[in-house]
Amino acid sequence: MFLKTLPLVFVLAGLVLYTVLAGADFGAGMWRLLAGGGERGDRIRDHAHHSMGPVWEANHVWLIFVITVAWTAYPVFVGSVASTLAVPFVIAALGIIVRGASYALRSAASSSREFRMVDGSFAVASLVTPFALGTMAGAIAAERVPVGNAAGGMFSSWTGAVPILIGVLAVAFSAYLAAVYLAADAARHGDPELAEAYRVRALSAGTAAGALAIVGLIVVRADAHSLYTGLVHGAALAVLIVSLLAGAAALGLVATRRFEPARYVAALAVAAVVAGWAFARYPVLLPGLTVGQAAAPHDTLVAVVIAVLAGGAILFPSLALLFGLLLRGRLGESATAAPDTAPATASPAPTPPRGRPPRSTSLRTRVAVALLIAGVGFLNAADAGWAHLIGVFSLFGFMVIGFAAIVPRALAEDSDQLTPPASGLR
Repeated sequence: MFLKTLPLVFVLAGLVLYTVLAGADFGAGMWRLLAGGGERGDRIRDHAHHSMGPVWEANHVWLIFVITVAWTAYPVFVGSVASTLAVPFVIAALGIIVRGASYALRSAASSSREFRMVDGSFAVASLVTPFALGTMAGAIAAERVPVGNAAGGMFSSWTGAVPILIGVLAVAFSAYLAAVYLAADAARHGDPELAEAYRVRALSAGTAAGALAIVGLIVVRADAHSLYTGLVHGAALAVLIVSLLAGAAALGLVATRRFEPARYVAALAVAAVVAGWAFARYPVLLPGLTVGQAAAPHDTLVAVVIAVLAGGAILFPSLALLFGLLLRGRLGESATAAPDTAPATASPAPTPPRGRPPRSTSLRTRVAVALLIAGVGFLNAADAGWAHLIGVFSLFGFMVIGFAAIVPRALAEDSDQLTPPASGLR
């Protein structure tokens, strides 16, 4: 059962990351719609565009990841969802396409009318997309998607009380996360006026989202009692309490203008809501379909686990570097040459030694290869849960140590290419 559940853990992790990252991206588009007029409104829109511009495309990696892993590991589940919920799925896909086109067209706009058209299209798509995705999540949670190809109602499956509630909640969470993130960015850039504008938006959106989530429990109890029962018991209840506490703490941090910690606490609050929904439904995916029943054959699950963990050695550090540069305000900055103030008789800076990589790098490479072999072996050679657990941890070790072995060598090569040759002048 461990191996059958593990891809679902990957899917949940990807879903949480998509919610707290792409959700803020969607919310930034909504605030561009509600920025107002005049110079102040232009500044609010421009700040939202420039803050999210470097990462909006990377955020959708998680949606592709979730769909790919879920489709491969649980094909019956994804087939049933994609066919019954085809309408909101297509709406969300079109919204993502329109948003991408708007990012490209905005740089080519040459008049105020064109800017308004592009920004308006982007904002509407940013509002529609999370709503459509939220209705899909709500339909699954409320057990409105039966097993089978297009077995549920094309419209009735996602237009009930719970799906609409989750759709509106997704919009509110997106607006809230975006306002918190953008307030933190403005404060980091030394723009107190913009930070205050987004602070007010964060407080209003966060209060509305929290109230909507609490009122939503009443709707869930009336329209999807089995989901409500799962939410108020066990691990799901503990996670929802964490969400409530984190949400209150985030609002307090925003109110006191401590935007940087508020960014992470707000993300935790929203992530806990997603996790609570997952705990409330586990192990049922659809009515009459459990995780064990929906899982693909053993060899397919092994291939998924290996592919995810091996690919993580490249994906996770790369995205961490991207967001790290963005949060430190270094993304997009160009290095400028320092003025030559050294005396004429100064000796040139020593050239970094070149040659074979350090012995520690070679050792890491051997350890990473050994962990890869062990991980693949334990996942394939045995059916016992303990063997699969060892295999998974071995692959995690390969992912971490393999990246640590590759990065120093790559950075050293880049440094050699960027280091100018010594002139030899005295």
